[in-house]
Amino acid sequence: MNKAEVISYLHKKLNFSAESTRKLDTYEKLLLDYNKRYNLIAKSTETNLWERHILDSAQIVHYLPNNTKEISDLGSGAGLPGVILSIYDLNNTFHVKLYEKSSVKRQFLNEVQKQLDLNFEIKKNIYEDEVGSDVIVARAFKKLPEIMRISREIIKKPHKLIILKGKDAQSAINKVSMTQNYSYKVHKSVTDIDSKILIIDKR
Repeated sequence: MNKAEVISYLHKKLNFSAESTRKLDTYEKLLLDYNKRYNLIAKSTETNLWERHILDSAQIVHYLPNNTKEISDLGSGAGLPGVILSIYDLNNTFHVKLYEKSSVKRQFLNEVQKQLDLNFEIKKNIYEDEVGSDVIVARAFKKLPEIMRISREIIKKPHKLIILKGKDAQSAINKVSMTQNYSYKVHKSVTDIDSKILIIDKR
């Protein structure tokens, strides 16, 4: 999809507002400008940023529970998907926390927050925090066994994990042991025929 097609999809399928897509346009400019100096996203994906990064992140909206209160984005990087979810939710019906250990990337996230007037929270390290979020998202974080360890040991309350994965999603989940308080589903990504969205519920 080109930029216009992605924007149309965001409006019609995911209920992004006109104001949200205006902020996404500003986000695009900030990201491309920063990417000239710092490696926030692969240079090869810049020309397809709206589909490869923005829509890929935005499709998570479809899987958020109606009563979502707080979302934690593990390894947020350039704010994908956390910033995109914050831009979607301009009425602040849920709170977004971005966990990113890189000071350069946190600097970028601070600039995005300032320029776009968003209400997310920037945190350094998931391992040094008490996480009480009801939804956990991850796009380019660690491998699934480590995400499951974080789920078991750090996130104490029941929660939903939404993980954007490549074509190895099913084989990855087959290799992790889940106790009876976990259940999962695998969905197709709208941006790549081989990519998957892994939804794991911890009761």
